[in-house]
Amino acid sequence: MIKSNKWNVAGLALLLGLFSTLGPFTIDMYLPAFPEIAATFNTNASLVQFSLTACLLGLGAGQLVMGPLSDAYGRRTPLLISMAAYIICSLACAYAPNIGLLILFRFTQGFSASAGIVISRAIARDLYSGHELTKFFSLLLLVGNLGPLAAPIAGSGVLSFTTWIGVFISLSVLGVFLWAMTKWRLKETNPPERRVAPNFKLQLRNYGQLLRDRKFVGYMLAQGIMTAGVFAYVAGTPFIYQNIYGVTPTVFAILFASNGISLIIGSQLVGRLAQRISEQTLLLSGLWLALVASIAALMVTLAHGPLFALVIPLFFFVCSIGITSTAAFPLAMESQAKSAGSAAALLGVVPFLLGALVAPLVGVAGEDTAVPLGLTLLGTSIVAIITYFVLVRKVPDQPSQQIQSDLNM
Repeated sequence: MIKSNKWNVAGLALLLGLFSTLGPFTIDMYLPAFPEIAATFNTNASLVQFSLTACLLGLGAGQLVMGPLSDAYGRRTPLLISMAAYIICSLACAYAPNIGLLILFRFTQGFSASAGIVISRAIARDLYSGHELTKFFSLLLLVGNLGPLAAPIAGSGVLSFTTWIGVFISLSVLGVFLWAMTKWRLKETNPPERRVAPNFKLQLRNYGQLLRDRKFVGYMLAQGIMTAGVFAYVAGTPFIYQNIYGVTPTVFAILFASNGISLIIGSQLVGRLAQRISEQTLLLSGLWLALVASIAALMVTLAHGPLFALVIPLFFFVCSIGITSTAAFPLAMESQAKSAGSAAALLGVVPFLLGALVAPLVGVAGEDTAVPLGLTLLGTSIVAIITYFVLVRKVPDQPSQQIQSDLNM
Protein backbone atom coordinates (compact mmCIF):
# COMPACT_ATOMS: atom_id res chain seq x y z
CA MET A 1 0.00 0.00 0.00
CA ILE A 2 1.21 3.52 -0.79
CA LYS A 3 2.34 5.27 2.34
CA SER A 4 -0.32 7.70 3.50
CA ASN A 5 0.84 8.72 6.95
CA LYS A 6 1.34 12.32 5.76
CA TRP A 7 -2.28 12.61 4.75
CA ASN A 8 -4.92 13.98 7.00
CA VAL A 9 -7.47 11.19 6.62
CA ALA A 10 -10.51 13.28 7.49
CA GLY A 11 -9.37 16.15 5.27
CA LEU A 12 -8.67 13.81 2.36
CA ALA A 13 -12.06 12.12 2.77
CA LEU A 14 -13.69 15.56 2.78
CA LEU A 15 -11.88 16.62 -0.39
CA LEU A 16 -12.57 13.39 -2.28
CA GLY A 17 -16.15 13.45 -1.00
CA LEU A 18 -16.56 16.91 -2.52
CA PHE A 19 -15.46 15.49 -5.87
CA SER A 20 -18.09 12.77 -5.42
CA THR A 21 -20.78 15.40 -4.77
CA LEU A 22 -19.98 17.09 -8.09
CA GLY A 23 -22.23 14.57 -9.85
CA PRO A 24 -25.30 15.12 -7.63
CA PHE A 25 -24.84 18.89 -7.69
CA THR A 26 -24.53 18.87 -11.48
CA ILE A 27 -27.67 16.73 -11.76
CA ASP A 28 -29.91 18.18 -9.06
CA MET A 29 -29.00 21.80 -8.43
CA TYR A 30 -30.87 23.18 -11.44
CA LEU A 31 -34.02 21.04 -11.01
CA PRO A 32 -36.02 23.83 -9.26
CA ALA A 33 -35.28 26.06 -12.27
CA PHE A 34 -36.97 23.83 -14.89
CA PRO A 35 -40.06 26.07 -15.35
CA GLU A 36 -37.90 29.19 -15.62
CA ILE A 37 -35.60 27.56 -18.20
CA ALA A 38 -38.60 26.47 -20.28
CA ALA A 39 -39.97 30.03 -20.19
CA THR A 40 -36.61 31.55 -21.10
CA PHE A 41 -36.21 29.42 -24.22
CA ASN A 42 -39.95 29.32 -24.96
CA THR A 43 -39.82 25.53 -25.10
CA ASN A 44 -41.66 22.58 -23.58
CA ALA A 45 -40.89 20.65 -20.43
CA SER A 46 -39.74 17.55 -22.35
CA LEU A 47 -36.80 19.35 -23.93
CA VAL A 48 -35.77 20.83 -20.60
CA GLN A 49 -35.95 17.37 -19.05
CA PHE A 50 -33.85 16.03 -21.91
CA SER A 51 -31.05 18.32 -20.74
CA LEU A 52 -31.05 16.22 -17.56
CA THR A 53 -30.91 13.02 -19.60
CA ALA A 54 -27.96 14.43 -21.55
CA CYS A 55 -26.14 15.16 -18.30
CA LEU A 56 -26.74 11.62 -17.04
CA LEU A 57 -25.42 10.19 -20.31
CA GLY A 58 -22.33 12.36 -19.98
CA LEU A 59 -21.76 11.22 -16.41
CA GLY A 60 -22.02 7.59 -17.44
CA ALA A 61 -19.91 7.77 -20.61
CA GLY A 62 -17.31 10.00 -18.98
CA GLN A 63 -16.50 7.49 -16.25
CA LEU A 64 -15.60 4.86 -18.85
CA VAL A 65 -13.09 7.32 -20.35
CA MET A 66 -11.76 9.10 -17.27
CA GLY A 67 -11.05 5.93 -15.29
CA PRO A 68 -8.60 4.46 -17.83
CA LEU A 69 -7.04 7.89 -18.46
CA SER A 70 -6.23 8.16 -14.76
CA ASP A 71 -4.64 4.69 -14.88
CA ALA A 72 -2.44 5.82 -17.79
CA TYR A 73 -1.58 9.43 -16.90
CA GLY A 74 -1.98 9.55 -13.13
CA ARG A 75 -4.84 10.97 -11.09
CA ARG A 76 -3.98 14.69 -10.93
CA THR A 77 -3.53 15.56 -14.62
CA PRO A 78 -6.87 14.16 -15.87
CA LEU A 79 -8.57 15.69 -12.84
CA LEU A 80 -7.07 19.14 -13.47
CA ILE A 81 -8.04 19.06 -17.15
CA SER A 82 -11.54 17.80 -16.34
CA MET A 83 -12.16 20.48 -13.72
CA ALA A 84 -11.01 23.16 -16.16
CA ALA A 85 -13.41 21.73 -18.74
CA TYR A 86 -16.16 21.65 -16.13
CA ILE A 87 -15.73 25.35 -15.43
CA ILE A 88 -15.96 26.19 -19.13
CA CYS A 89 -18.98 23.91 -19.69
CA SER A 90 -20.83 25.34 -16.69
CA LEU A 91 -20.37 28.88 -18.02
CA ALA A 92 -21.42 27.69 -21.48
CA CYS A 93 -24.64 26.31 -19.95
CA ALA A 94 -25.24 29.63 -18.20
CA TYR A 95 -25.03 31.58 -21.45
CA ALA A 96 -26.45 29.02 -23.89
CA PRO A 97 -28.48 30.91 -26.55
CA ASN A 98 -31.01 28.13 -27.09
CA ILE A 99 -32.25 24.85 -25.60
CA GLY A 100 -30.38 22.73 -28.16
CA LEU A 101 -26.99 24.10 -27.13
CA LEU A 102 -27.96 23.86 -23.47
CA ILE A 103 -28.59 20.14 -23.97
CA LEU A 104 -25.21 19.75 -25.69
CA PHE A 105 -23.37 21.69 -22.99
CA ARG A 106 -25.12 19.67 -20.28
CA PHE A 107 -23.71 16.49 -21.83
CA THR A 108 -20.17 17.90 -21.82
CA GLN A 109 -20.67 19.23 -18.30
CA GLY A 110 -21.69 15.77 -17.09
CA PHE A 111 -18.81 14.18 -19.00
CA SER A 112 -16.25 16.42 -17.28
CA ALA A 113 -17.91 16.04 -13.86
CA SER A 114 -17.57 12.25 -14.12
CA ALA A 115 -13.84 12.57 -13.47
CA GLY A 116 -14.51 13.72 -9.93
CA ILE A 117 -16.59 10.62 -9.20
CA VAL A 118 -14.37 7.95 -10.70
CA ILE A 119 -10.94 9.39 -9.89
CA SER A 120 -11.82 10.10 -6.25
CA ARG A 121 -12.63 6.40 -5.84
CA ALA A 122 -9.47 5.35 -7.67
CA ILE A 123 -7.42 7.54 -5.31
CA ALA A 124 -9.04 5.82 -2.35
CA ARG A 125 -7.94 2.45 -3.79
CA ASP A 126 -4.41 3.78 -4.40
CA LEU A 127 -4.01 4.66 -0.74
CA TYR A 128 -5.92 1.94 1.09
CA SER A 129 -6.85 -1.72 0.93
CA GLY A 130 -8.82 -4.23 2.97
CA HIS A 131 -10.61 -2.97 6.07
CA GLU A 132 -8.83 0.39 5.83
CA LEU A 133 -10.32 0.91 2.37
CA THR A 134 -13.78 0.07 3.72
CA LYS A 135 -13.43 2.56 6.58
CA PHE A 136 -12.08 5.30 4.31
CA PHE A 137 -14.74 4.69 1.66
CA SER A 138 -17.44 5.02 4.30
CA LEU A 139 -16.00 8.44 5.22
CA LEU A 140 -15.95 9.41 1.55
CA LEU A 141 -19.59 8.37 1.20
CA LEU A 142 -20.50 10.33 4.33
CA VAL A 143 -19.62 13.48 2.40
CA GLY A 144 -20.71 12.25 -1.03
CA ASN A 145 -24.18 11.19 0.12
CA LEU A 146 -24.90 14.72 1.32
CA GLY A 147 -24.88 15.91 -2.30
CA PRO A 148 -28.34 14.63 -3.30
CA LEU A 149 -29.77 16.19 -0.13
CA ALA A 150 -28.04 19.56 -0.40
CA ALA A 151 -28.12 20.18 -4.18
CA PRO A 152 -31.84 20.97 -4.66
CA ILE A 153 -31.82 23.11 -1.51
CA ALA A 154 -28.75 24.99 -2.75
CA GLY A 155 -30.42 25.46 -6.13
CA SER A 156 -33.54 26.88 -4.51
CA GLY A 157 -31.38 29.20 -2.43
CA VAL A 158 -29.59 30.55 -5.49
CA LEU A 159 -32.88 30.98 -7.34
CA SER A 160 -34.28 33.03 -4.45
CA PHE A 161 -32.05 35.96 -5.43
CA THR A 162 -31.07 35.31 -9.05
CA THR A 163 -32.12 33.42 -12.20
CA TRP A 164 -31.28 29.93 -13.42
CA ILE A 165 -28.14 31.40 -14.97
CA GLY A 166 -26.85 31.95 -11.44
CA VAL A 167 -27.15 28.21 -10.75
CA PHE A 168 -24.68 27.36 -13.50
CA ILE A 169 -22.38 30.21 -12.52
CA SER A 170 -22.41 28.77 -8.98
CA LEU A 171 -21.44 25.37 -10.40
CA SER A 172 -18.56 26.99 -12.26
CA VAL A 173 -17.38 28.52 -8.98
CA LEU A 174 -17.50 25.04 -7.42
CA GLY A 175 -15.38 23.85 -10.34
CA VAL A 176 -12.84 26.60 -9.70
CA PHE A 177 -12.59 25.58 -6.06
CA LEU A 178 -12.07 21.90 -6.93
CA TRP A 179 -9.48 22.78 -9.58
CA ALA A 180 -7.56 24.85 -7.03
CA MET A 181 -7.74 22.08 -4.43
CA THR A 182 -6.46 19.58 -7.00
CA LYS A 183 -3.62 21.89 -8.00
CA TRP A 184 -2.37 22.82 -4.54
CA ARG A 185 -3.69 20.20 -2.11
CA LEU A 186 -4.04 16.88 -3.89
CA LYS A 187 -0.93 14.76 -4.30
CA GLU A 188 -0.38 12.20 -7.04
CA THR A 189 -1.27 8.71 -5.81
CA ASN A 190 -0.62 6.75 -9.02
CA PRO A 191 3.16 6.95 -9.64
CA PRO A 192 4.58 6.33 -13.14
CA GLU A 193 5.81 2.82 -12.35
CA ARG A 194 2.24 1.68 -11.61
CA ARG A 195 0.59 3.24 -14.65
CA VAL A 196 -0.61 1.34 -17.72
CA ALA A 197 0.22 2.22 -21.31
CA PRO A 198 -2.17 4.77 -22.88
CA ASN A 199 -3.39 2.37 -25.53
CA PHE A 200 -7.05 2.27 -26.60
CA LYS A 201 -7.00 -1.43 -27.49
CA LEU A 202 -5.26 -2.16 -24.22
CA GLN A 203 -7.94 -0.25 -22.33
CA LEU A 204 -10.66 -2.27 -24.05
CA ARG A 205 -8.77 -5.43 -23.18
CA ASN A 206 -8.52 -4.21 -19.60
CA TYR A 207 -12.29 -3.76 -19.44
CA GLY A 208 -12.64 -7.22 -20.95
CA GLN A 209 -10.43 -8.72 -18.25
CA LEU A 210 -12.46 -7.02 -15.55
CA LEU A 211 -15.71 -8.31 -17.04
CA ARG A 212 -14.27 -11.84 -17.11
CA ASP A 213 -13.52 -11.66 -13.38
CA ARG A 214 -16.60 -13.36 -11.95
CA LYS A 215 -16.18 -12.01 -8.44
CA PHE A 216 -15.66 -8.45 -9.64
CA VAL A 217 -18.72 -8.71 -11.89
CA GLY A 218 -20.71 -10.22 -9.02
CA TYR A 219 -19.90 -7.36 -6.67
CA MET A 220 -20.43 -4.81 -9.46
CA LEU A 221 -23.86 -6.17 -10.40
CA ALA A 222 -24.99 -6.68 -6.80
CA GLN A 223 -24.13 -3.06 -6.03
CA GLY A 224 -25.50 -1.78 -9.33
CA ILE A 225 -28.81 -3.65 -9.10
CA MET A 226 -29.40 -2.45 -5.55
CA THR A 227 -28.56 1.13 -6.53
CA ALA A 228 -31.02 0.80 -9.41
CA GLY A 229 -33.62 0.26 -6.70
CA VAL A 230 -32.78 3.72 -5.37
CA PHE A 231 -33.39 5.20 -8.83
CA ALA A 232 -36.82 3.53 -8.73
CA TYR A 233 -37.41 5.00 -5.28
CA VAL A 234 -36.39 8.49 -6.44
CA ALA A 235 -38.59 8.25 -9.54
CA GLY A 236 -41.64 6.86 -7.74
CA THR A 237 -41.90 8.56 -4.36
CA PRO A 238 -42.61 12.12 -5.61
CA PHE A 239 -45.84 10.88 -7.19
CA ILE A 240 -46.67 8.36 -4.46
CA TYR A 241 -46.20 10.73 -1.53
CA GLN A 242 -47.84 13.77 -3.15
CA ASN A 243 -50.49 12.28 -5.47
CA ILE A 244 -51.58 9.23 -3.47
CA TYR A 245 -50.97 10.37 0.11
CA GLY A 246 -51.46 14.08 -0.54
CA VAL A 247 -48.43 15.41 1.32
CA THR A 248 -47.20 18.94 0.72
CA PRO A 249 -43.90 19.64 -1.05
CA THR A 250 -42.40 20.57 2.33
CA VAL A 251 -43.41 17.25 3.90
CA PHE A 252 -42.14 15.42 0.83
CA ALA A 253 -38.76 17.15 1.20
CA ILE A 254 -38.59 16.05 4.84
CA LEU A 255 -39.47 12.45 3.95
CA PHE A 256 -36.94 12.45 1.11
CA ALA A 257 -34.26 13.84 3.41
CA SER A 258 -34.99 11.21 6.06
CA ASN A 259 -34.22 8.47 3.58
CA GLY A 260 -31.05 10.29 2.60
CA ILE A 261 -30.07 10.13 6.25
CA SER A 262 -30.74 6.37 6.23
CA LEU A 263 -28.27 6.04 3.32
CA ILE A 264 -25.62 7.75 5.43
CA ILE A 265 -26.44 5.55 8.43
CA GLY A 266 -25.97 2.41 6.33
CA SER A 267 -22.60 3.48 4.95
CA GLN A 268 -21.27 4.58 8.33
CA LEU A 269 -22.43 1.35 9.94
CA VAL A 270 -20.19 -0.59 7.57
CA GLY A 271 -17.25 1.71 8.30
CA ARG A 272 -17.57 1.17 12.04
CA LEU A 273 -18.08 -2.59 11.89
CA ALA A 274 -15.53 -3.42 9.19
CA GLN A 275 -12.75 -4.48 11.57
CA ARG A 276 -15.06 -6.77 13.56
CA ILE A 277 -17.28 -8.16 10.81
CA SER A 278 -16.10 -9.11 7.32
CA GLU A 279 -17.22 -7.06 4.34
CA GLN A 280 -18.71 -10.24 2.86
CA THR A 281 -20.97 -10.67 5.89
CA LEU A 282 -21.94 -7.00 5.87
CA LEU A 283 -22.75 -7.12 2.15
CA LEU A 284 -24.91 -10.20 2.57
CA SER A 285 -26.64 -8.64 5.59
CA GLY A 286 -27.46 -5.58 3.49
CA LEU A 287 -28.90 -7.74 0.73
CA TRP A 288 -31.14 -9.65 3.17
CA LEU A 289 -32.25 -6.38 4.79
CA ALA A 290 -33.24 -5.06 1.36
CA LEU A 291 -35.26 -8.20 0.68
CA VAL A 292 -37.17 -7.99 3.97
CA ALA A 293 -37.78 -4.24 3.58
CA SER A 294 -38.98 -4.62 -0.02
CA ILE A 295 -41.40 -7.41 0.97
CA ALA A 296 -42.79 -5.16 3.71
CA ALA A 297 -43.10 -2.22 1.29
CA LEU A 298 -44.94 -4.37 -1.25
CA MET A 299 -47.37 -5.63 1.40
CA VAL A 300 -48.15 -2.04 2.44
CA THR A 301 -48.78 -0.96 -1.17
CA LEU A 302 -51.04 -3.95 -1.83
CA ALA A 303 -53.03 -3.24 1.34
CA HIS A 304 -53.16 0.53 0.66
CA GLY A 305 -51.65 1.06 4.10
CA PRO A 306 -51.07 4.43 5.76
CA LEU A 307 -48.14 6.65 4.89
CA PHE A 308 -46.04 5.85 7.97
CA ALA A 309 -46.34 2.13 7.21
CA LEU A 310 -44.72 2.71 3.81
CA VAL A 311 -42.10 5.20 4.98
CA ILE A 312 -40.62 2.76 7.52
CA PRO A 313 -39.73 -0.10 5.10
CA LEU A 314 -38.51 2.43 2.52
CA PHE A 315 -36.22 3.90 5.17
CA PHE A 316 -34.67 0.48 5.80
CA PHE A 317 -34.47 -0.31 2.08
CA VAL A 318 -32.44 2.84 1.42
CA CYS A 319 -30.33 2.06 4.50
CA SER A 320 -29.53 -1.33 2.92
CA ILE A 321 -28.20 0.49 -0.15
CA GLY A 322 -25.75 2.35 2.05
CA ILE A 323 -24.61 -0.99 3.50
CA THR A 324 -24.28 -2.88 0.22
CA SER A 325 -22.58 -0.06 -1.70
CA THR A 326 -20.00 0.57 1.01
CA ALA A 327 -19.23 -3.13 1.48
CA ALA A 328 -19.22 -4.09 -2.22
CA PHE A 329 -16.82 -1.36 -3.36
CA PRO A 330 -13.71 -2.46 -1.39
CA LEU A 331 -14.46 -6.12 -2.14
CA ALA A 332 -14.62 -5.40 -5.88
CA MET A 333 -11.54 -3.14 -5.83
CA GLU A 334 -9.35 -5.33 -3.62
CA SER A 335 -7.64 -7.17 -6.49
CA GLN A 336 -7.57 -4.21 -8.89
CA ALA A 337 -4.49 -2.35 -7.66
CA LYS A 338 -3.17 -1.61 -11.17
CA SER A 339 -6.56 -1.04 -12.81
CA ALA A 340 -8.22 1.02 -10.11
CA GLY A 341 -9.43 3.70 -12.51
CA SER A 342 -11.01 1.27 -14.96
CA ALA A 343 -12.55 -0.77 -12.15
CA ALA A 344 -13.96 2.33 -10.46
CA ALA A 345 -15.36 3.44 -13.83
CA LEU A 346 -17.32 0.21 -14.28
CA LEU A 347 -18.53 0.33 -10.69
CA GLY A 348 -19.71 3.88 -11.29
CA VAL A 349 -21.37 3.54 -14.69
CA VAL A 350 -23.32 0.30 -14.15
CA PRO A 351 -25.72 1.81 -11.56
CA PHE A 352 -26.54 4.61 -14.02
CA LEU A 353 -27.30 2.12 -16.79
CA LEU A 354 -29.36 -0.20 -14.61
CA GLY A 355 -31.12 2.74 -12.97
CA ALA A 356 -32.14 4.07 -16.39
CA LEU A 357 -33.72 0.67 -17.14
CA VAL A 358 -35.43 0.19 -13.78
CA ALA A 359 -36.71 3.69 -12.92
CA PRO A 360 -39.44 3.82 -15.61
CA LEU A 361 -40.98 0.60 -14.25
CA VAL A 362 -42.49 2.39 -11.25
CA GLY A 363 -44.81 4.36 -13.51
CA VAL A 364 -46.12 1.55 -15.73
CA ALA A 365 -49.50 1.48 -13.95
CA GLY A 366 -49.95 5.24 -13.72
CA GLU A 367 -49.51 7.75 -10.91
CA ASP A 368 -52.31 6.49 -8.67
CA THR A 369 -50.81 3.23 -7.42
CA ALA A 370 -47.67 2.41 -5.45
CA VAL A 371 -47.70 -1.32 -6.23
CA PRO A 372 -45.18 -1.07 -9.15
CA LEU A 373 -42.68 0.53 -6.76
CA GLY A 374 -43.06 -2.34 -4.29
CA LEU A 375 -42.68 -4.90 -7.05
CA THR A 376 -39.65 -3.13 -8.50
CA LEU A 377 -37.88 -2.94 -5.14
CA LEU A 378 -38.62 -6.61 -4.46
CA GLY A 379 -37.39 -7.56 -7.93
CA THR A 380 -34.10 -5.72 -7.55
CA SER A 381 -33.54 -7.28 -4.12
CA ILE A 382 -34.15 -10.81 -5.39
CA VAL A 383 -32.00 -10.40 -8.50
CA ALA A 384 -29.15 -8.85 -6.45
CA ILE A 385 -29.15 -11.79 -4.01
CA ILE A 386 -29.22 -14.35 -6.84
CA THR A 387 -26.39 -12.50 -8.59
CA TYR A 388 -24.29 -12.52 -5.43
CA PHE A 389 -24.69 -16.25 -4.81
CA VAL A 390 -24.17 -17.25 -8.45
CA LEU A 391 -21.17 -15.04 -9.24
CA VAL A 392 -19.48 -14.50 -5.87
CA ARG A 393 -20.19 -17.31 -3.43
CA LYS A 394 -19.53 -20.09 -5.95
CA VAL A 395 -16.04 -18.79 -6.80
CA PRO A 396 -13.33 -20.02 -4.38
CA ASP A 397 -10.87 -17.54 -2.95
CA GLN A 398 -7.58 -17.41 -4.85
CA PRO A 399 -4.13 -16.81 -3.37
CA SER A 400 -3.04 -13.25 -3.92
CA GLN A 401 0.69 -12.94 -3.36
CA GLN A 402 1.05 -10.76 -6.45
CA ILE A 403 -1.80 -8.56 -5.31
CA GLN A 404 -0.20 -8.10 -1.92
CA SER A 405 3.08 -7.24 -3.58
CA ASP A 406 1.29 -4.58 -5.62
CA LEU A 407 -0.35 -3.16 -2.54
CA ASN A 408 2.94 -2.89 -0.70
CA MET A 409 4.59 -0.83 -3.43
